[in-house]
Amino acid sequence: MPELDSVHVYQLKVWIQEISPMVWRRLLVRSDSTIADLHYIIQIAVGWDDAHLNRFHIRGKDFGVYHDGGMGFADNPEQVLLSSFSFRTRERFLYEYDFGDAWLHEVRIEKRLPLDPKRTYPVCIDGKHAAPPEDCGGALAYMQIRKELKYRALFSDSGMNDDFDDENDREDEELSDYQSFDPDSFSRREINARLQQYERGDRDWLFSS
Repeated sequence: MPELDSVHVYQLKVWIQEISPMVWRRLLVRSDSTIADLHYIIQIAVGWDDAHLNRFHIRGKDFGVYHDGGMGFADNPEQVLLSSFSFRTRERFLYEYDFGDAWLHEVRIEKRLPLDPKRTYPVCIDGKHAAPPEDCGGALAYMQIRKELKYRALFSDSGMNDDFDDENDREDEELSDYQSFDPDSFSRREINARLQQYERGDRDWLFSS
């Protein structure tokens, strides 16, 4: 591992493309974190279950954490440090999760900060909105689900549910898996509790699958 005096901190902004309002997180990550660390940090911070394939695309090359049946990578993600890229401020790269739904995350280097020995890293310092439900079909499908859920909530609050026709009833049944989903939810405290669990090396129960 690098000497502490050579370690710095990257302030990253991560957001999912093609979704409005934006699902985003602002993270502080040590430069001696690995590509594997960053994969799990993003999974935890955004709210994914690590149930699908993944890859980073950085400067024309793919990196990632191998899953059975998925693509392989030339480099061991446990050995590639973020510091090896010498990222520039405002530089961006891509993180893709679930090649079927194709959740494309843009990762931007906002700042390079000195390491604060009194602070625990990684840490989420800001963000907004919940990640889409797993396996919901991708960005366009999620935007439609989000629209329908808000539409249903509006009619429910106005007491007009009885006016729905059979087609609307069928759509309600299709949306039943998402009735408990709140697209506006975001808990920095919960995210940071899980990030601290990861940093301690306690990986059990971090993901639901």
